[in-house]
Amino acid sequence: MLGCEAMTIGVLFVCTANICRSPMAEGVFRTLARRAGLEQAFAIASAGTTGIHAGEAPTPAAVEAAARRGYDIASQRSRAVTKEDIAAADYVLAMDRSHMADLRWMAPRDKAASLQMFTKFGPMPGILDVQDPYGGTQQDYERALDLIEAGCKGLLSALMPEAKAAIAQ
Repeated sequence: MLGCEAMTIGVLFVCTANICRSPMAEGVFRTLARRAGLEQAFAIASAGTTGIHAGEAPTPAAVEAAARRGYDIASQRSRAVTKEDIAAADYVLAMDRSHMADLRWMAPRDKAASLQMFTKFGPMPGILDVQDPYGGTQQDYERALDLIEAGCKGLLSALMPEAKAAIAQ
């Protein structure tokens, strides 16, 4: 659960099992926000549309790819997204279109506007989905992380005014 406080911006990254893409996105965004001095403005979390790997750490390949770039995701644990998570988040970011379909089905009507495709925030013309690297090569994880870094940088840039206002309050 996000545990959003009144003055924080809830950001929830969602992929399939919460063991590859969404934990990498959570780790990247948390690190970028910290480096910008804005981490306290956010309640950052990740989850999967399924709980098939609930309680498990991210895949070793995801942990390795993230660590090589300075992101620590080893302590994260997989969990399934809940309606309460969606209700608590200001931004629910789907890694691919199948996740968006699942989230639309789960989300309360008044939260529909908070559901967005993650790729919307990066300079990724023509790319709608962050491909799932699960079961692939380390290069597949690196490619996914390239898109995740670009998207997280764009997201932080887009939320910068809101984050600064949250800190000022």
